[in-house]
Amino acid sequence: MAVSDTDPDSGRARLSYRRAAEPFEQKTTEFTGGPFTLHQLRHSRLTHAAKDGASTPMLMTLSGHTSVRSLAKYERPGKDALLAWQAQTDPAARRRR
Repeated sequence: MAVSDTDPDSGRARLSYRRAAEPFEQKTTEFTGGPFTLHQLRHSRLTHAAKDGASTPMLMTLSGHTSVRSLAKYERPGKDALLAWQAQTDPAARRRR
């Protein structure tokens, strides 16, 4: 087992994806729209990071993706995000401040 696969304080091994997914799904059963999966949690985190303006290189590092094309599903800004970006980057709007 690699050093990174154990907790340095307890010496215990990390949970596998499957072993972590089961209790996560059980605990989220009671939530509206649940149960949720770890994949949904990951997708949500990346989507929110993209909406909050994380750059493509930051999203690639966060997600571990090696292709920009694989990030396309996370970088779909809505109308409000587009309007906010335009307001921040419009030179005329900046002069009015």
